Amino acid sequence: MAGIGVKLTNIYKKNTLTTDIIGVGYSMVVTIAPMLVVIGALVLMEYFLDFSSVAYITRELFSCTVLYIFIFSLLTASPFNSVLSKYMSDVIYEEKYEDILPCYYVGMFMNILLSSVLGIIFCVREVIVGKVDIIYVFTGYCGYIALVLVFYSMLYLSICKDYKKISFFFAAGMTVTFFLSLLLVKIFHWSITYGMLFSLAVGFWLIACMEMSVVRSYFRENSGKYREVLGYFREYWPLVVTNFLYTLGLYIHNFVFWTTDLHMIVVKSFVCVTTYDMATCLAMFTNISASVIFISRVEMYFHDRYKAYSEAVIGGRGADIAITKKRMFRTLSEELMSLARVQFIITLVIFLICMIFLPQLGFGGMILRIYPCLAAGYFILFLMYAEIIFMHYFNDMKGCVLTGLAFCLITMAGSMISTHFSEIWYGAGLVAGSFAGWTVAYMRLQWMEKHLDFHIFCNGHLLKKKKGDCPSPKVFDRYEQ
Repeated sequence: MAGIGVKLTNIYKKNTLTTDIIGVGYSMVVTIAPMLVVIGALVLMEYFLDFSSVAYITRELFSCTVLYIFIFSLLTASPFNSVLSKYMSDVIYEEKYEDILPCYYVGMFMNILLSSVLGIIFCVREVIVGKVDIIYVFTGYCGYIALVLVFYSMLYLSICKDYKKISFFFAAGMTVTFFLSLLLVKIFHWSITYGMLFSLAVGFWLIACMEMSVVRSYFRENSGKYREVLGYFREYWPLVVTNFLYTLGLYIHNFVFWTTDLHMIVVKSFVCVTTYDMATCLAMFTNISASVIFISRVEMYFHDRYKAYSEAVIGGRGADIAITKKRMFRTLSEELMSLARVQFIITLVIFLICMIFLPQLGFGGMILRIYPCLAAGYFILFLMYAEIIFMHYFNDMKGCVLTGLAFCLITMAGSMISTHFSEIWYGAGLVAGSFAGWTVAYMRLQWMEKHLDFHIFCNGHLLKKKKGDCPSPKVFDRYEQ
């Protein structure tokens, strides 16, 4: 992400109010703009196509379809992205660019295989048990696979620092989605929900195709080394576990509430709790700016300290290593505290705005009673994720796994317990899980600061490890000469 840091440094160094606003806007473009564009397209389609006039069960079927497309495309992609990102970063560092296409193809095959199998099983049930029209189900399945490809190709473009192209592709795709839905519904008189779903699937496929074409244009040579990619999954399996546990932890509290009496079953296939899911969405957006702040500050400050320490390790004196290490961890703690302070203010302001104005927009009652606790949980959660990123810098895979495990398990257990509480405490499970994960990550970072020298200098191996018979301990025998 070094490319962001250079751009942000050039923006912020003028130190004016205008440049601060521009810097925040640029950070949003390269981080959360794609998600905001998709949400904006959905809102505009619902408004101009009079989505509220559709029958309630039809609206819920469309909403659940889109919800499941996003949740499960992220879940099925999570086991692969971190390892593939690691492999791609390594081959770029070694300038073996011909090894990137094998990584791209292997990862795509594994991701599509897992996603398609799970998707087909669900779609068969939706058709047979739920009696949903097979054309509607197939369109939703196509949108699901397209979004899987979108998220997958985004990984490669992100590593190539092509954030602006990602945002442009999403803007183009969702623009086509919006105008195509108007054409299909207003001119060709398609049903509102199917026209929206079909247009959304077309938009996702358009984004996926544009991303794939850019990846292929960047990397034209293919070394054919597919086995090496698979070897990374064996070597760096903790990354698979960490990323999956973190992504699962984001939604597992929703899954727990889907099993309670609050749940609603749509066409005997989809399960949801509308009030809790909506409160979750509001809480997540209340704290989503933490991602922008974190990327901005890490790119501008911590990255330089980490680079200085790495250069000292490679060719500096012992005193240089000690000094740069202290500066690096001091910057790390400062950035975590700064992120907490700034995000707390932003969260508080957004929380007050939501509590005042959302009831006037129809979002009140049980949603706003659940929302405060979830907002606190996501506030801690994004701080925990910042610590996980710092542990990735130090290659502390054990700490990442422990953090993800504590976060996921305690969130699940806490959510199961909180289902028996009053509505205001429904989000207590997420709060407990996020705080547990944050505590584990904080303790690991403290441990890493104390043992970093051992971690850096004593974990290597002079001889390559392999399985086989132990060689003879005899080194030399002058009588055998």
